[in-house]
Amino acid sequence: MAALADGEAAYSSRDSDDEYQKFIQKMNPPRVTIDNTSCPNATVIHVDSANKYGVLLEVVQVLTDLKLIVKKAYISSDGGWFMDVFNVTNQSGHKIMDESVLQCIKDYIYKSIGPDSCFLPSRRRAIGVEPSSDYTLIELTGTDRPGLLSEVSAVLTNLECNVVNAELWTHNERAAAVMQVTDRKSGLAISDAERLSRIKERLCNVFKGRSRDAKTTVAMGITHTERRLHQMMLEDRDYERHDKDRASASPTSMVSVVNWLQKDYSVVTIRCKDRPKLLFDTVCTLTDMQYVVFHGSVDTEGPDAYQDYYIRHIDGSPVNSEAERKRIIQCLEAAIERRVSEGLKLELSTGDRVGLLSDVTRIFRENGLTVTRAEVSTKGDKAINTFYVRDAAGSSVELKTLEAIRQEIGQTVLQVKGHPDQPKSLTQDSPTRFLFSSLFRPRSLCNLGLTGS
Repeated sequence: MAALADGEAAYSSRDSDDEYQKFIQKMNPPRVTIDNTSCPNATVIHVDSANKYGVLLEVVQVLTDLKLIVKKAYISSDGGWFMDVFNVTNQSGHKIMDESVLQCIKDYIYKSIGPDSCFLPSRRRAIGVEPSSDYTLIELTGTDRPGLLSEVSAVLTNLECNVVNAELWTHNERAAAVMQVTDRKSGLAISDAERLSRIKERLCNVFKGRSRDAKTTVAMGITHTERRLHQMMLEDRDYERHDKDRASASPTSMVSVVNWLQKDYSVVTIRCKDRPKLLFDTVCTLTDMQYVVFHGSVDTEGPDAYQDYYIRHIDGSPVNSEAERKRIIQCLEAAIERRVSEGLKLELSTGDRVGLLSDVTRIFRENGLTVTRAEVSTKGDKAINTFYVRDAAGSSVELKTLEAIRQEIGQTVLQVKGHPDQPKSLTQDSPTRFLFSSLFRPRSLCNLGLTGS
């Protein structure tokens, strides 16, 4: 009983902290201002708010979901107040001049961190599932292997499930996937408990007998997919690897963590090649590891990214052991690498139908290709998918293999991106090719005109 009482007291204390933070939010609502005059080549966004654990990630997530490119950022949040400046452009590298779009940016940031937002700065907070009758949400983690996505897709098709949206990441021989599926007949979420249990059991069998325990969850709802994938990979410890694996890591990235004892900060320094969503990935990782960024600067105006963060754990302490310092470095290196897919990019645009993902990935598998990353979405009656593939041995994909796959799937349906030896016939645009944006962004963001080129 004493232990139960202690636990109840701890939760009561945390709830009190949450209520206090809500009060502070209402007394000090956030301010968002946008300046298009002070910087010649970027739109400057100022965000001022009461400081809360995770507020930086909330703002960065909004900017990322709106497909804005952060060229520079300045972070300061001492004294209980969060004051950040972001220099941003659209996907084409230009300022955002449309007044209606600028107002939408302000509105979305305010809605994300304002007093009426769903954001709650609780130390218990994790990215979870919001109830929805539209989709059944499936999360999978386990050991990666050739044909894994094909096997999962085939199981779902056999169980009369339609994959509406999905994203798969692989890294360091681990795999994580978040999938939104519907019932084949009704087109809605699957609510029958017995059927949900059967889906979970069948998917677990796909991973059966592997060296590390696989995890499968099935629920009705939606989630922020990329944040959830980061959490899943971190929980699955994909950052752990042997020395031989570290030798194959990107030599162009550098991550260091040192303690600044005079100020009780730990200083995280990141130097690597810039890429889309890098800022989101690193801030997401630090937040998931329960660290708060008190000061920081970001510069990505050249080909490389420079990020410096002054951090403390949510308990107020700097990094307090060599083992923890190494873990932070490993986790940030993993976050940098997860989106750097090794493989050839294939874009597929065609009419959507039940079993399409299963059929396409089966063709990849039968031709000796393995999927290293996948982004699957539907827009209306169209399937708009991206696959990163390589052959089973990890080598580059041969042109004759690509041509055989395109003949089977459809010449105008499947586009090849970035093969060094490909003829123009493999990359020629067709009327059925569709440019697409973020897979799981909120529907209300789709009409902002920020998709870029």
